[in-house]
Amino acid sequence: MSRKMTKFSTQLKTKLVLEVLREEKTLNEIASANNINPKNLQNWKKLFLENAEVAMEPGKAVKEYKDEVAKLQVEVDDYAKIVGQLTKENNWMQGKLSSLDSSYKKELIDRTEDKVLSVVNQCSLINYNRSNLFYAPMINPAKDAIKKHIEKVFEEIPSYGYMKVYHQLLEDGFSISPNTVLAYRKELGLRAILAVRAPNTSWANIQHPKHSYKLRGLDIVRANQVWSTDITYIKIKGGMVYMAAIIDWYSKAILSWRISNTMDTDLVMGVLNEALSLYGKPEIFNTDQGSQYTSYIHTQTLKDNDIIISMDGKGRATDNIAIERFWRSAKVEKIYLHEYERVSVLKSDVKDYIEFYNQRRFHETLDYKKPMNVYYDSLKINEENYTNSSENVAYGNRCLGN
Repeated sequence: MSRKMTKFSTQLKTKLVLEVLREEKTLNEIASANNINPKNLQNWKKLFLENAEVAMEPGKAVKEYKDEVAKLQVEVDDYAKIVGQLTKENNWMQGKLSSLDSSYKKELIDRTEDKVLSVVNQCSLINYNRSNLFYAPMINPAKDAIKKHIEKVFEEIPSYGYMKVYHQLLEDGFSISPNTVLAYRKELGLRAILAVRAPNTSWANIQHPKHSYKLRGLDIVRANQVWSTDITYIKIKGGMVYMAAIIDWYSKAILSWRISNTMDTDLVMGVLNEALSLYGKPEIFNTDQGSQYTSYIHTQTLKDNDIIISMDGKGRATDNIAIERFWRSAKVEKIYLHEYERVSVLKSDVKDYIEFYNQRRFHETLDYKKPMNVYYDSLKINEENYTNSSENVAYGNRCLGN
């Protein structure tokens, strides 16, 4: 049977978007409670934010709508001609497909969940007997047992690639080839999960311009010389949330942070604007090549503040090692010690940890000093050096009679 698309009222969409923006629950929790796909919630949030200005200037929106209607009306005749041509071509192709061999017709049937046409409709179009689709092949018990064991190995050691799984199967008494293991893993949709990088937190947009890495060989000797940022994921009951933070490379101090149930430009712009408002601005700002950081609004904000943009090399997590080490410390020392059921509890714990990390935690690479002490001490030295330099210049000008 074909699936009918569920229609949601505007009132319900608005209510759920506001609930997402409150960020008291994960996206999955909100979606599950309302029997809605999480992707719909993300799309509604994006649409809501993009059209928020309409409420402030409705007259402009109405005018644009009327102009668009007029433009579409002009195109109606052209579309009618195209539809007529497509109808003739469709009838011709349907006749050709109906004459194909039965085995070829079966391969053409799309039975996936996101199919465009129902199976009944597809079979009718190519004149194929639908009962032929439901032939059940013989079950292979040996194959079934191996695939179940592959799933068991994946649950226990998700970082294993197919060759390590192959050797594990041999050790567990199965007779199998590496290629067969690879094929079975593909059928099961399994891929190795490595803890080196958090999954699905940074995807590049090939249309966005990239910037070179500016930190290689650079001697970082003062606070606000280099800041860097990144996004990590945190699993909680009901799904996952995303955390972004900005760190000062010299002092290792966390200057701003934020946790959100969606990973978008709002998240990264929130931490950037907060850090700029509280701590001035750095000379260099380093990020990875994720689409959130290569977006126009993020890069333009840095340019407007005369900040040099630096980006990690592709696949080089060590280029942003300062923030990566902070993620490891925060998770091992605090986050991984608890099982969080609510976003609000996680936020409270992270807030407490960052206060401890910045103000009270001894840092080995800082000669057991504390990050915020090092940060403010460096700013004080920077200011004194600037004052002395200015006085020396003034004294030199006086000596020269200027």
